Amino acid sequence: MRIGLIGSGRIGGTLARLAVDNGYEVVLSNSRGPESLADLAAELGEHASAGTVAEAAVSGEVVVVTVPLKVYATVPADLLYGKVVIDTNNYYPDRDAHFTELDDGSTTSSELLAEHLSGSFVVKAFNTIYFEDLATQGQPAGTPGRRALPIAGDDASAKAIVIGVIDSFGFDVVDAGPLSEGWRFQPGMPAYNVRMDVSELRAALADARR
Repeated sequence: MRIGLIGSGRIGGTLARLAVDNGYEVVLSNSRGPESLADLAAELGEHASAGTVAEAAVSGEVVVVTVPLKVYATVPADLLYGKVVIDTNNYYPDRDAHFTELDDGSTTSSELLAEHLSGSFVVKAFNTIYFEDLATQGQPAGTPGRRALPIAGDDASAKAIVIGVIDSFGFDVVDAGPLSEGWRFQPGMPAYNVRMDVSELRAALADARR
């Protein structure tokens, strides 16, 4: 499987490294152009390459969108039509400015992206773990106390693909439900950026309050 990355910062770069280490091919991209990612691609080896955002979108069988929320509308919707898209983003008003519909709870950040990417299958994932923990805390399936990560999405087949990727990276998964339930593991909620196993994560998601 080839994974395209739109955004290759701390989370994106870490996901790229995990992907290559687990047998995937990756195409890295960012807003600054492929030349800015040449060193990272070279470090990751023959299964990684740097491209434009359009190239990452087109070539990825699964595409990770890991850009600040404030620029979500720049993600190329036409090129991602019909694709599984992993959304790693969180809403930080100090960085992103205020979105009234997020402040009043009438929608979620991943639903905003999904509305923009009409025709794509968006799955919210990897937004609750610090990039250094993502790089170091993965463990083989069946390990007692293995860290679990939450996901949310509206398409069961897309979620199954993402669950497989997360498992290969060394983490269990708890499905929080549709994208509209993604608020349960956004910043400030009990499940956000805390190491938990499956049972602990399920309890934290259930305890979430808006």
